[in-house]
Amino acid sequence: QLQFVESGGGLVQPGASLRLSCAASGVESYHIGWFRQAPGKEYEGVSCISSGGGSTYYADSVKGRFTISRDNAKNLVYLQMNSLKPEDTAQYYCAARRERYATPETMCSGRNYDARGQGTQVTVSS
Repeated sequence: QLQFVESGGGLVQPGASLRLSCAASGVESYHIGWFRQAPGKEYEGVSCISSGGGSTYYADSVKGRFTISRDNAKNLVYLQMNSLKPEDTAQYYCAARRERYATPETMCSGRNYDARGQGTQVTVSS
C-alpha cells in the first residue's frame, strides 16, 4: 500500500529557500513527483523523478530553482526549493506513479499518479 507523509512547508519571504520531504512507503517501482495546487490555479506537476533517481523532470516555472532527489534506502524524496517567489505559494503534494505506465515527464506534465499524500503548505510572502 502506498503511503506518503509530506513535511517541510512553511511561511517564507521571497528569495528564501525551503526543503520539502516526503516519507514514502511501498514505492520501490514507482516514479515520485511533487505536485502543487494554489487557489484559483491549475493543478501543476512541479517535478518528478524516476524510480531509480536517474531521470528527472521540472516544470518550466521552477526549472533552475527547484531540485528533486530521492534516497531509496531511506524511502525519502526531497524537493529543494530556492529563490522562492510569491507565485510558488500552494499546497504541495507528494505522489507516485507506477514506472511501467509513465516516465517522469509524462507523470508530471500529464498530472498522472496512482496515489498522493495529504500535502504541505508553502506560503511565500513579504
